[in-house]
Amino acid sequence: MTCTTDQPGVQIYSGNFLNGAFTGLTGRTYRQGDAFTLETQHYPDSPNQPSFPSTVLRPGQVYATKTTYGFGVA
Repeated sequence: MTCTTDQPGVQIYSGNFLNGAFTGLTGRTYRQGDAFTLETQHYPDSPNQPSFPSTVLRPGQVYATKTTYGFGVA
């Protein structure tokens, strides 16, 4: 898998909070480690760190970003 983005950071979320109590639409129970997601974004503490890229969006400005995920075999 490849991930190309114009964002400076990425957050990784996992299903580690899942405990087997949630059942999906197909009737399958979701367990810890069954899923993860990658969310490209600015650094979480950007508003408090002057040296980080700015997260300020002024009135009239447009927010646009691009992230591409690629999947292949070696």
